Amino acid sequence: MTSQTRSSQTPCPRTTLVIVFAPMICECRWPAIGVVLSLAGLACFRTSMDERHVGTMNTIDTGGEVATVTREGTAGTGGNAGAGGMGGSNGGSPSTTGGMGGGSAGEGVTMGTAGGPAGSTEGSRPPSSGGTRVEGLFTPTGSMTKARWLPTATLLPSGKVLIAGGLGHGNFALASAEAYDPVAGTFTATGSMTMGRQYHTATLLPSGKVLIVGGSGDHKVSLARAELYDPAAGTFAATGSMTVARQQHTATLLPSGKVLVVGGYSDSGGDLASAELYDPAAGTFTPAGSTAVARSDHTATLLNNGDVLITGGDLLGTADLYISGFGTFAAIDSMTTARNKHTATLLGNGKVLIVGGGNDSMTELYDPAAETFTSSASMAVARELHTATLLPSGKVLIAGGTDGNGDALPSVERFDPSAGTFAASGSMSEVRESHTATLLGNGKVLIAGGDDGGGNYLADAGLYDPEMPGN
Repeated sequence: MTSQTRSSQTPCPRTTLVIVFAPMICECRWPAIGVVLSLAGLACFRTSMDERHVGTMNTIDTGGEVATVTREGTAGTGGNAGAGGMGGSNGGSPSTTGGMGGGSAGEGVTMGTAGGPAGSTEGSRPPSSGGTRVEGLFTPTGSMTKARWLPTATLLPSGKVLIAGGLGHGNFALASAEAYDPVAGTFTATGSMTMGRQYHTATLLPSGKVLIVGGSGDHKVSLARAELYDPAAGTFAATGSMTVARQQHTATLLPSGKVLVVGGYSDSGGDLASAELYDPAAGTFTPAGSTAVARSDHTATLLNNGDVLITGGDLLGTADLYISGFGTFAAIDSMTTARNKHTATLLGNGKVLIVGGGNDSMTELYDPAAETFTSSASMAVARELHTATLLPSGKVLIAGGTDGNGDALPSVERFDPSAGTFAASGSMSEVRESHTATLLGNGKVLIAGGDDGGGNYLADAGLYDPEMPGN
């Protein structure tokens, strides 16, 4: 399978960005000098293959009423973990996938959506007394059994959320996993993965099992091995290995039931352009062509027509489409600005909202019909390592991350596609980056883990209720 070209534009040149955040030890990997990778917290200063990241704790005066929050597919979001993307939320839907677990999806990574009411009752909410009314309210829920930075979060068919891996205290990659029960509001340990992982992806399969792919272990060594989580048994079991070891990749569930794994970073070859397909029926990975340029920390978003939009990574402005019907990649017009550690969320109208990445508060929209990117509204603050979650109302919740100075953020904003604007939506109880954000079946968003911006990995979690008035 070969890469095709749909645009005569020359891909943007690869750029190295030096970002110095604050002090904290993290297990990131960045090409040469400086950039951060994580979905919740701060950034990492990269020296060689190691990094440090720091940030300052921030407190917010909400004008009398405190809104607490805890901070994705990949996403992803991402949709799926890495699904998350980097950024993204990891829900049950494969529509958004982030680069580094959390996301789902997009999440970025994924990042993803699942369940919840179809409409919004915002118009019926009583106005709050005093101050400016802010939609949405955060409340604490149970804490995880372990503090985790860069875990993945996947909504299971049962309504529970599987939290897997990440970096724990002592900067060790965790093999442990746990499940959040929305009814009880508690986390309980489940079976452990076959090995510790960070920068991996987690994708919900049609069978109800969860595919865990790649990542890196304690020594930052990229992994080719994959495994499956069986919710019925509460156990993980090895499945086929990828053809190439990779971390900071994306994984997207296709309409065929197969999973498309794209790009990432390999210890032996640096950033990757290669892709592969996982076939659940055979339990194997096979090569699936290559993108026009190598990329990691990018996003992958499943479009309504079954194609997959690949954007940015490593401060690239370029984008590719995976044409599912032909099993090939095609280069398309570039984004309006270079991005990485951003989020990409499929909206109800079929367009894709691209948010953050680098030192930019500007956002943009991808129109699949025209195959073009256009500038959209600006957020109140530049963000990366944040999460983006599609709400039942059709709005998109943007939570936490780091700002242009590398400081972790507690603030939250909501994007309204009908108005094309962002509005403040309360604040989390503490600053977070590289966390996860998962839409639950009850319409609330579970925000868990990450880093507090001061080098401390977080175990606490919170719920965002979009139907509750805030301050």
